[in-house]
Amino acid sequence: MSNEEPLTRNRSRADIPMDQLSAEDLKNALNAYGLGELAERMGIKLIEVSAQKTVGSMPVEGNRQPLGLLNGGANAVLAETLGSIAANVHAFPEKVAVGIDLQISHHRPATTGSLIATATALHLGKTLGTYQIEVVDDKEKLIASAKLSVFFKVK
Repeated sequence: MSNEEPLTRNRSRADIPMDQLSAEDLKNALNAYGLGELAERMGIKLIEVSAQKTVGSMPVEGNRQPLGLLNGGANAVLAETLGSIAANVHAFPEKVAVGIDLQISHHRPATTGSLIATATALHLGKTLGTYQIEVVDDKEKLIASAKLSVFFKVK
């Protein structure tokens, strides 16, 4: 990628040759291109990327509600972002993955530090996929768990 033009942030993921990159290069390319306006505003960064398992982080600071607790919607954004990225790696190049259902449970509050979320594929079919996402804090305590269902749509 070093011989190409500088990366433009927030271009379409379709611009990334996902089937031609190693897992490390794919993670770096997605982080460099941008994960979308909302994910960037939330401070989400990718740690590991594959169709089977995608891991990312997000700071608590900047994503809190007026009481000083992590906003529950921030957990949902983190979960759906990671599940969607993993699903799109699976769908590439013939299809794109679009979220159709997100269920999330909040188990404990977070007030500082960073969160790590792991999206793990439960089912990857031709038209539907399902991911389990667990969000933990710096002490590896479970903050939230989610299930994301996606539809694999022909481009």
